[in-house]
Amino acid sequence: MDIKVSGRKTTVTDALHAHVQEKIGEACKVFDIDPMTVDVVLRYEKNPSNPEPAIVEATVRVRGSVIRVAEHGSDMYAAIDAAADKISRQMRKFKTKVIDNRQSAASVAQALPAERVEDLADLLLPEDEDDQLVREKIIEISPMTEEQALVQTDLLGHDFYVFENATTGLINVVYHRKNGGYGIIKPKIETLDE
Repeated sequence: MDIKVSGRKTTVTDALHAHVQEKIGEACKVFDIDPMTVDVVLRYEKNPSNPEPAIVEATVRVRGSVIRVAEHGSDMYAAIDAAADKISRQMRKFKTKVIDNRQSAASVAQALPAERVEDLADLLLPEDEDDQLVREKIIEISPMTEEQALVQTDLLGHDFYVFENATTGLINVVYHRKNGGYGIIKPKIETLDE
């Protein structure tokens, strides 16, 4: 397992580096598989009124999936310990939802009826007139099932996830609904009658 430790506007001492290797490395042993890479960024928040200024951000890449964790602490060691605990929980969740479910995927999954969305604007929050594009993110899209996409939204902590549907080859978006459950946005394919 490859663990890279870096500091953002802070120095990573040998003791901090060893603590990250020990705690994060131990947390990742829950799902010990190659290739697995872990990027850990240590930083301090400059706000003096914040009681937990130490921040640890960890990104684990395993089998094409990404698990992200960000934890705060009163000092860097406490933040590293909290991040390691969260990584351990996320890795267990990943193992049970992805790996164990693949073994039981031989059984036929029942599809829920699709909910029709007349206007995509109904799914979006209202915009202010002075809203501007403040960030552009380029993502890698890989073929996966809807269930795998749901697992990825949970692992990343996002409200939605863009993916290529493995069965249709089309781009889909899966999202968590405010009233519970999830929704999926699929493109309408029009065929020409010949």
